Amino acid sequence: MPESHASLKELTLRGVVLGALITLVFTASNVYLGLKVGLTFASSIPAAVISMAVLRAFRDSNILENNIVQTQASAAGTLSAVIFVLPALLMMGYWTGFPLMQTAMICACGGILGVVFTVPLRRALVVNSDLPYPEGVAAAEILKVGQNPGEGAETRQSGGLRDIVAGGVLAGGFSLLTGGLRLAGDSVGYWFSVGRAVFQLPLGLSFALVGAGYLVGIVGGVAMLLGVVLSWGVAVPWLTSLAPMPDGASLASFATGIWVSKVRLIGAGMIAVAAVWTLLTLIRPMIEGMRISLSVLKRGSGESGQDRTDADLPPGLLLKLTLLMILLLGATFQSFVADSGLPTMAAWSLVVAGVMLAFVFGFLVAAACGYMAGLVGSSASPISGIAVIAILASSMLFIGIGQAQDLLGRPESVRFMTALALFCTSVVVAVAAISNDNLQDLKTGWLVRATPWRQQTALIIGCVIGAVTIPPVLELLYEAYGFIGSLPRESMDPAQALAAPQASLMITIAQGLFSHTLDWTYIRIGVLVGAVLIVFDRILGRCSRFRVPPLAVAMGVYLPPTVATALFVGALISWFVRGRVRAQALQSGADRARCEQASERTGTLFASGLIVGESLVGVVLAIVIVGSMASGGGDAPLAVAGPGFAATATVIGLLAFVLMCAVFVRRVLAAAGAAGKG
Repeated sequence: MPESHASLKELTLRGVVLGALITLVFTASNVYLGLKVGLTFASSIPAAVISMAVLRAFRDSNILENNIVQTQASAAGTLSAVIFVLPALLMMGYWTGFPLMQTAMICACGGILGVVFTVPLRRALVVNSDLPYPEGVAAAEILKVGQNPGEGAETRQSGGLRDIVAGGVLAGGFSLLTGGLRLAGDSVGYWFSVGRAVFQLPLGLSFALVGAGYLVGIVGGVAMLLGVVLSWGVAVPWLTSLAPMPDGASLASFATGIWVSKVRLIGAGMIAVAAVWTLLTLIRPMIEGMRISLSVLKRGSGESGQDRTDADLPPGLLLKLTLLMILLLGATFQSFVADSGLPTMAAWSLVVAGVMLAFVFGFLVAAACGYMAGLVGSSASPISGIAVIAILASSMLFIGIGQAQDLLGRPESVRFMTALALFCTSVVVAVAAISNDNLQDLKTGWLVRATPWRQQTALIIGCVIGAVTIPPVLELLYEAYGFIGSLPRESMDPAQALAAPQASLMITIAQGLFSHTLDWTYIRIGVLVGAVLIVFDRILGRCSRFRVPPLAVAMGVYLPPTVATALFVGALISWFVRGRVRAQALQSGADRARCEQASERTGTLFASGLIVGESLVGVVLAIVIVGSMASGGGDAPLAVAGPGFAATATVIGLLAFVLMCAVFVRRVLAAAGAAGKG
C-alpha cells in the first residue's frame, strides 16, 4: 500500500457507529450459537464485507476505515466466548439471572486485559514473524480486493453482501418455521434396539450448523461424526444393554438418560486429555510467546522514531489501563463475594486470590493464545482446552484456600466456592478469546498498512460494546428458552432449552472437584479413549495427509448428536464443492486459483449468512416469547401447528434442509464458474 495512505481517515465516528451496529448483530448471533451448540464463528470477513458495502456510499471511505470497522466488530463477537462458562452459574442454581453489572464487568475487564497483554507482542509476533495468521491474512485480502476499483470491486462488494443476506434470509425463514410457527421440524432421528442395546440414527436440520460445519471443514466434520459413532454406535448401546429399561420408558428417554449421565462424562474425559495434549503440542510456541512478552515488557513496547504503521498504544497508557482493570476486577469480585456470608478476612482473601489468578493466568494465557492464533488460526486455537485448564486451576486454588481456612464445612460454602471458581474462569476465557482475535486483527492491519494504536483503540471499543451487549442477550435467551437442566419456569418446554454444552462441562468438573462426587470411572474411560485417539491421530498423520483431531472427536461425543451430524453435513458440502471446483477448472482450463478463491469467498460469506440469519431470528423470537409470557401468554405465541402435526413437520423440515444444501452447493459452484469465465 502506498505511504500516501497516511492521509486517509481511519478511526472515524461513522466507522465506530457502524462497527457498533455490526457488533450488536454478530455478538447476539455468537451468543445464541454458542449456547445452542458450544461453537462461535469468526466475524472478521463478513464484517469487512458489510463495512465495505455500507461505507461505499461515502466518497471518502477507504480501506483503513473498513479495517477499523471489522476490527471493532470481530473483537466484540469474539468476546461472546464467555458464554462457555457464565451460564454454568445458573445451571448450578447459584444465579437466577445474569446480573448486568457483574456480567458486563467480567466481559469488559477480561477483554481489555486481553488487548493490553498482547499489544507488546505485536512487533515480535506480527511484524517480525513468519506465522501464517490464516484469518488475518484472509481478511486483509478481502479488504484489498474491495479497495481496488480496477477489478470490479463494487460488484464483488455488493455480491458479497448478497451472499450474506441470501444465507441470512434462507436460514432466518427456516428458523421462523421451526422455532416460531412450528410448521417444520428441526431434527429427525430413528431409534431402534438390538436385543437390549439402543441405537439412534440422528440428523439435525439446523441451517446455522451447516454453515458452521462448512467453516469447520471436512477434517473437523469427520472427527465429530466419529465422535457420534463412538457415542451412539458404541457407548450408548453398550451401556443400555447392561441396564434394564424402566417400565413405561421409551427407547429415546432411556438412551438419552444414559447418554446424559454417563456417556457425556466419557466425552468430558476425552475433552480434558485432548485439550491438554493440544496445549502440550504447542508448548514450545507457548513458552516462546511468554518469553517474548516478558522480554518486551522489560525493555518497553514503544520505540522512538516510529513510523505510523509501527506505533502501538504507549506503555504508560497500557500500565494505567492494567491497573484500572485490576481495580475494577477487584470491585467485581468483591461484589460477588459480598453475598457469601463469609467472615471479612476470608472474603477478602478470596477476592485477592481470584483477581491474582485471573491476572497472572490471564497474562500467561494471552501470550500463549496470541502465538497459537498465529500458528493455527483463531478458529482452531483450543479455547476449550484453556477453559478446562482454567477451571481446574481455579477449583484447586479455592479448594486449597477453603481447606486452609476451614470454609468447606457447609454445603452453602461449597456451593459458593464452586460458583467463585466458575466466575474466575470466565475472566480467563475472556482474556484468551480476545488474545486470539487481537493479533489476527493486527496482522490484517499490518498487511493493509493501518495504524496499530488506532486498531488497538478500536479493539477496546469493541470489547466495551460487546460487554454491554452480552448480558441482556444472555438474560433474554435464558428467559425465553432456558438452559438444559435450568429452566426459569416449570411450564417451559425442555425440548426448546439451549444446551450450553461448554458451560455444562465446566459445571460438571467444578462441582465434581468441590463435592468429591465426580464419577471418575467414566471420566477415566474417556481419558483412555482420548489417549488412544491421540496415538491413532499421530500414526495417521505420519502415514497420510488426513488427520482425526482428538478434541473434535471428543466434542462429537459430548455434543448432542443432532448438532454434530448437522455440522458434518456442512463440512461434507465444503469438501464436495472444493473437489468439484478443482475438477471443473481442470476440465475447462480456467485459472484454478481464481476459481477456488471465488468459491471460498462465496461459501464463507453464505455460510456466515446462514449462521447470522438463524441466530438473529432466534434472538427475535426470544423477545416475542418473553413478551408473550410477560402478558400472560404461553411460550409458543406464534405456533400455528399442534403436537399432531409433528410427523408432517419433520418431513417439511427434512425437505427444506435438503433444498438448502442444494442451493448452497449450486451457489458456490456458480461463483467458481463465473470466476473461471472472467
